[in-house]
Amino acid sequence: MNIEYITTEELSKRIRYDVRTIRERLKDSVLIEGIHYIRPFGGRKILYLWEPIERDMVLHSGHHTLAIPMANGGRMNG
Repeated sequence: MNIEYITTEELSKRIRYDVRTIRERLKDSVLIEGIHYIRPFGGRKILYLWEPIERDMVLHSGHHTLAIPMANGGRMNG
């Protein structure tokens, strides 16, 4: 099992959110301890697990459903 652990700063660069937004708004509301991040050895440092974050971003983006793009910019669900 090859898990990619990344820091808050690295996550910030990947998802284009400010570090402060990740720490104050996403952590513990969208990003859940044990699923999206861990505290190694019970310490204060947080390491994010990239694969579950990437998976959940796609699942909750609305692009996983079958949708036909429309000329006006909307989408028709099929």
